[in-house]
Amino acid sequence: MTQEEPLVKTNRINLLFDFYGPLLTDKQRTFLTYYFHDDFSLGEIAAEFDISRQAVYEHIKRAEQTLEDYEAKLHLVAKHEHRRKIAERIEALLAGQPFAEQGELKELVRKLYNID
Repeated sequence: MTQEEPLVKTNRINLLFDFYGPLLTDKQRTFLTYYFHDDFSLGEIAAEFDISRQAVYEHIKRAEQTLEDYEAKLHLVAKHEHRRKIAERIEALLAGQPFAEQGELKELVRKLYNID
């Protein structure tokens, strides 16, 4: 595993957490916050809650799977990413030309409105 892979995973979990965190249990939110936001180790979390490292690991894995399940059903992160890409394209068109392609801009704006 490259160094970038854990970072990509952490960024994905954090993004999913931003969208679906309120749907998790208090314990799931707490463990994910400690592990992904505050960079606590499994051992540090286990000591804080007086449980085994394995229990912490299982709670975190279950919470990650719950976040992925929500995304598979609701697609909020995918829609967010799609909107972001369209907005970036609009910005590029506007920055690159004083009179950007109005037809393409109108089409991109229409896509933004129709993502949902």
